[in-house]
Amino acid sequence: MTTRKRKKSVKERGYKSHGYGAKPLHRGSGSKGGKGHAGVFKHKKSWIFKYEPGLIGGKKGFSSKKKRGIVQPIKAINLRDLAKLAKSSEINVSDFGYNKVLAAGNLTKSLTVKAKFFSAGAQEKIEKAGGKAVKE
Repeated sequence: MTTRKRKKSVKERGYKSHGYGAKPLHRGSGSKGGKGHAGVFKHKKSWIFKYEPGLIGGKKGFSSKKKRGIVQPIKAINLRDLAKLAKSSEINVSDFGYNKVLAAGNLTKSLTVKAKFFSAGAQEKIEKAGGKAVKE
């Protein structure tokens, strides 16, 4: 007479391991050295050095505050846009919120352009068109 096959999970009921080898291997985290980053300063140091370098170590202490002036961000405008903004023969780019003139595009009329900064190409193109590049 044939017997019915019992499932593996049913067969292993009553055994501590239940198919996972020794008893602690499928319980908490006792045989794995703790959960997550537990023990990184003790027994998992080699794992940290390999997979997360820079987590442990480095310099400590105070660093002096660097004395710096306020750095003004550069807000640039191109020559092609400058020609559209110019109502007269003189234009001050700071009136429009810009502080640097760049060389993209061409000038068709002579303009006196006032700005804090000019690129070398922009200065050359302004003078080529018969205008002046005046630094503020």
